[in-house]
Amino acid sequence: MPETIHNPVLPGFFPDPSIVRVGGDYYLANSTFEWFPGVPIHHSRDLVNWRLIGHALTRPAQLDLRGVGDSAGVWAPSLSHHDGAFHLVYTTVRTRVGPFKDVCIFLTTAPAIDGPWSDPVSLAGGGFDPSLFHDSDGRKWLVNIEWDHRKGKPRFAGIVVQEYDPRERRLVGPVTRVFRKQELIEGPNLYKVNGWYYLMLAEGGTGWNHGISMARSRSVTGPYEPDPQPLVLTSRKNPSLALQKAGHGELVQTPAGEWYLAHLASRPLYPERRSMLGRETCIQKVRWSDDGWLRLEDGSTDAKVDVPAPRQFEPHPWPAEPVREEFDAAALSPHWSSLRVPIDESWASLRDRPGWLRLRGRESQHSLFDQSLLARRLRSFVTTVQTCLEFDPQHFTQSAGLLCWYDARTHYYLRVTHDEALGKCIGIVLTDDGAYDELTASQISILDWPRCHLRAQIEHERLQFSASADGRLWQPIGPTLDASKLSDDYGQGLHFTGAMVGICCQDLRGAGAAADFDYFEMNEWA
Repeated sequence: MPETIHNPVLPGFFPDPSIVRVGGDYYLANSTFEWFPGVPIHHSRDLVNWRLIGHALTRPAQLDLRGVGDSAGVWAPSLSHHDGAFHLVYTTVRTRVGPFKDVCIFLTTAPAIDGPWSDPVSLAGGGFDPSLFHDSDGRKWLVNIEWDHRKGKPRFAGIVVQEYDPRERRLVGPVTRVFRKQELIEGPNLYKVNGWYYLMLAEGGTGWNHGISMARSRSVTGPYEPDPQPLVLTSRKNPSLALQKAGHGELVQTPAGEWYLAHLASRPLYPERRSMLGRETCIQKVRWSDDGWLRLEDGSTDAKVDVPAPRQFEPHPWPAEPVREEFDAAALSPHWSSLRVPIDESWASLRDRPGWLRLRGRESQHSLFDQSLLARRLRSFVTTVQTCLEFDPQHFTQSAGLLCWYDARTHYYLRVTHDEALGKCIGIVLTDDGAYDELTASQISILDWPRCHLRAQIEHERLQFSASADGRLWQPIGPTLDASKLSDDYGQGLHFTGAMVGICCQDLRGAGAAADFDYFEMNEWA
């Protein structure tokens, strides 16, 4: 009988965790950035075993991502439950390059965790990382960071709060800046414990210098005094820890009164220190000190891989997820995501050819608008992904196949296409930090293949593509590639997502050439 929480509890690209308990049920929500649907919801009854039950943002009315850049979109949602309803506040970021942040904070509510989630209320701009605090006196407060674009000013201008009126569904009263530091702070959350208002903060940026700090006040609008211990949780000074970049968290209390902290962390591959699984969700056990400050249970500031489960632990495992999806159900698994747009029958159909998934080709893999691309999170450093497709391209502008993806600037693509000399052929194209390339030396003709089985084998930093006409006899396609590049830590600029694996189809002439996929299989080992 397991009595340990093993981290990460959500392996793979599940950053910025927000946790809430309702009765005996725990729920986790995470950022999704440019991926649709937005904000996955995981469910647990023991803090150890988690399952994906769906997403909060499933309609264009809730989420418009067309044209947003890589790592823009949905940032840092915060989930809460009060007055018999679930509340989710989130930011949609449209501009993230340069001095400006064009953002809007939204609020959606639902009577149950599986919805229906309402059309969103627009609350504010000017900042991000919002959370909604439900005070014991019935008042509600929005807390978020304020962004300052001005020359010579700190970009992170401090933490602000403003009252939210649920009857009028709008913010009311003054905006009050309640806290700022020399150190970069974001991700604010408010809690009320033993008469104190506690402000939990993500500090130091979401990279190697990340951490969680605290401040407290007797009033929700401050002034807030900083914790005399600079950080509650961090890995910035201990590169030997398995969980790096630890920070950005939320608190939850068990029915028995124990406290836990959900936070993000990354597991880098060495020696490059690249975290291709992205920022993952972890849980630590915490306590309140005699002088009223939050501390990790063991008194350190180190994120642990193994953490004691609640004392009144009753295991509640979920059925194992199937490794293979045959595309014979009425709907796709909730583990699938698309880039920026909803998955719909116009380009991803389970009905056009029963037992197959038909993708109709649209724009290129560099598009920020209408890609026909479906992907799932890479959750293990040792994974084999396999699919089979039937596709008859007639022109070099038509292609379909298997993708290993970080974003539009960095990905690997094993594709079937058409070449004037080879006819129907298979080969690799890639984009490496914005530089497009075609590995033409490894391209082979497959004119006599009625079907094409494609495979990607990932073993830590090594990625090997291969193909087969029958699914039994495989041949390598191209050289061993560097999978670790599918990472926050590779390339220019700031990145916030994680590696994905999936399938896609393009038709740059706009004729909607169709590729039919028979199955998709993911085997994970470590």
